[in-house]
Amino acid sequence: MRIVPLITAILVAFVLYGVVIERDRLFALVNDLRPGGGTTQNVETASQEPAPDAEAASEEAEDGVIRVMAKRSVAREIGTQVRLRGETEAARQVSVVAEVSGKIVSPPIRKGSFVQEGQLLCSVDAGTSRSNLAEAEARLAESVARRPEAEARIPEAQARLAEAQSRLTEARINATAAQRLSQDGFASQTRVANTEALVQSAQAAISTAEAGVKAAEAGLDSLQANIESADAAVARAQTEIDRLDISAPFPGVLETDTAELGSLLQPGALCATVIQLDPIKVVGFVPENDVNRVEVGALAGARFNQGPDVQARVTFLSRSADPTTRTFRVELTVPNPDLSIRDGQTAEILIQSQGVQAHVLAASSLTLNDEGTLGVRTIDENALARFMPVTVLRDAPEGVYVTGLPDQVDVITVGQEFVTDGVPIAPSFEEVIQ
Repeated sequence: MRIVPLITAILVAFVLYGVVIERDRLFALVNDLRPGGGTTQNVETASQEPAPDAEAASEEAEDGVIRVMAKRSVAREIGTQVRLRGETEAARQVSVVAEVSGKIVSPPIRKGSFVQEGQLLCSVDAGTSRSNLAEAEARLAESVARRPEAEARIPEAQARLAEAQSRLTEARINATAAQRLSQDGFASQTRVANTEALVQSAQAAISTAEAGVKAAEAGLDSLQANIESADAAVARAQTEIDRLDISAPFPGVLETDTAELGSLLQPGALCATVIQLDPIKVVGFVPENDVNRVEVGALAGARFNQGPDVQARVTFLSRSADPTTRTFRVELTVPNPDLSIRDGQTAEILIQSQGVQAHVLAASSLTLNDEGTLGVRTIDENALARFMPVTVLRDAPEGVYVTGLPDQVDVITVGQEFVTDGVPIAPSFEEVIQ
């Protein structure tokens, strides 16, 4: 029948009502019924009494003043650090490529090998490069040999021009004398005509001589152009030969094998990849809020997942933010003579910044106000509670370093959760063991 569960539910409801709502009356009734009554109530009352520390922190006296425990804190200067996550990066890395086409005639060097600056990495078959150089050098020598002859033609042409000019002068004198004699009746018209013909002939000789001078000069200029062209051809052929041997641009480690013997390279084909790991760079990215705390030359340290910690100095700080992350690139240069630090290792970077005034407080002193702001409860000059927001710099074994407080302040260490702004305080300045 369903009446039994219903009656049971009603009885349970009455029992719960008596235990929860009428608990005090129930215990008083039980205490009166038991012999030596009052013991149970005394025990229950004692169990409900607050602990001594909580009572000291929250007990309110008759005048409304709340007793708390406080600490007088004085700010001190501490060195701050900017903490970043970064990675190592080779100081230099270059892909050495071929500039000419040809077959490799040098044995390969395996990756991981250390190479010196100028060491041969790949050698390309010369082919016709050396014969091209010899041909260009022969043309240059021929042109140079012809230069004295061309230079000598100019004075010869200039001499012929001077001779023609002197003949023209003589012809003009004779023509003038013949005309005067003809006017006085001492010379015939035929003689005058002959002298004028000599003048015209001398003028033609001068024009021919001038043309000869210009031709000689043009011949010399053409020969000079041939010499310069032959010289450029020699330089091109020599450059082609120089590019046959591909050398390491700086000392470093081969990240790839060099080109295999017998392989055919085209201009732009990879010969080898060389990286320089000594020194090595440790690269991180500083948030915009902390970029003003970092300076070039500042002391820094790096900690790797594998390997020893290292110390270095900041060698570069970007003036331009990354457009995606809005962070600024910072670099440390770390000596790496034994190449124990590898390219691409994860690193934790600590950069020393200028010291700031900070307070050392117990973490339990921190609290939140109604808006969720982190801070501490302090005691003002009128013995009233005041909330002050703080900024946590870092944790330490002795507590937390915070800023945002006056140089000297009384901080509530026990009972701060039981007071609000403007509440009268009765502080007890005692050493609190956390």
